[in-house]
Amino acid sequence: MESLPEAVLIRILAAIPAVELVLVCRLVCCQWKNLVDGAELWILKCQLEGLTTAESDAENWQNFYFLSKKRKNLIKNPCGEEDLEHWGEVENGGDGWKVEELPGDFGKEFPSEEVHKYFVTSYEWCKKAQVIDLRAEGYWEELMDTTQPKIMVRDWYAGRRDAGCLYELCVKLLSENEDVLAEYKSETVTIPQDNDGSWTEISHTFSSYGPGVRFVRFEHGGQDTLFWKGWYGVRVTNSTVTVEP
Repeated sequence: MESLPEAVLIRILAAIPAVELVLVCRLVCCQWKNLVDGAELWILKCQLEGLTTAESDAENWQNFYFLSKKRKNLIKNPCGEEDLEHWGEVENGGDGWKVEELPGDFGKEFPSEEVHKYFVTSYEWCKKAQVIDLRAEGYWEELMDTTQPKIMVRDWYAGRRDAGCLYELCVKLLSENEDVLAEYKSETVTIPQDNDGSWTEISHTFSSYGPGVRFVRFEHGGQDTLFWKGWYGVRVTNSTVTVEP
């Protein structure tokens, strides 16, 4: 293909799966290596596959492509569809965690119709956590150490209209040895009795966190403030952790 114009060769290469471009095509010759390492090929692949960026220009189009293709919620069972499956370090204060159908007693519907359930806490502190292995999810070490893509965390919480409650969120970025490299901890949110039952989103974005991040630890929890037996504490659902392109 040495006689082909470069623009034509780029169009041919753009039809090849991305992993093969990096692992196979890049090794064919110097010309192909330069094309695979360059921006033009990846800009074309992004255009062909409808991947866009809010910025006028991505800093590294190859990384942008791979991160866009991988982008998904890394929290498993975020809305309680599988009860407490995938959640660890579960602390069941009072009567423990429970999963209920939206909107629930004295509650409101969730802003998204795709969410049907939520977790609810009891009269003593309840908490649960997930630890996300970034390498197992396909985010290789060099990417995390050099590009340091933004890691976005979101959670939703609400109270019953007839009961007050407390809510907390704590997210840590951990090293291979589970040392804390960065941390976000919300204030303890107090929802008063006679609130309107609305759902509130809380979010945080980690950036420029330095090399070595291998795990994300997500923990949230709460309780009611009236100490009523049953499940009158904070409600949580649709927890999200994403690695952003």
